[in-house]
Amino acid sequence: MSDTDIKREPRGSGEQYVLMVDGHKAVLTFQDVEGDKRITDHTLVPRELGGRGIGKKLVARAVEDARSEGKSIVPTCWFVKQQIDRNENWQDVLA
Repeated sequence: MSDTDIKREPRGSGEQYVLMVDGHKAVLTFQDVEGDKRITDHTLVPRELGGRGIGKKLVARAVEDARSEGKSIVPTCWFVKQQIDRNENWQDVLA
């Protein structure tokens, strides 16, 4: 499992990052809004994949993409907010 395994896919009016591990699907959903902001609204890591850092990998990809695309993240998902708050190197993308 690597960051390159994370796929970025369209999802309704937004997009999602998807990581398949051992037949289970972990996702982080987001939507771009006016003002170069990206709302991260939901993260789901199946119980079977818990404790493996998969959620953190999804957030890391979201941070990386936001930086490269000139976006700031508005974390309405508690997990994304928690991960960004815990990592000093990610504070620059927080809206």
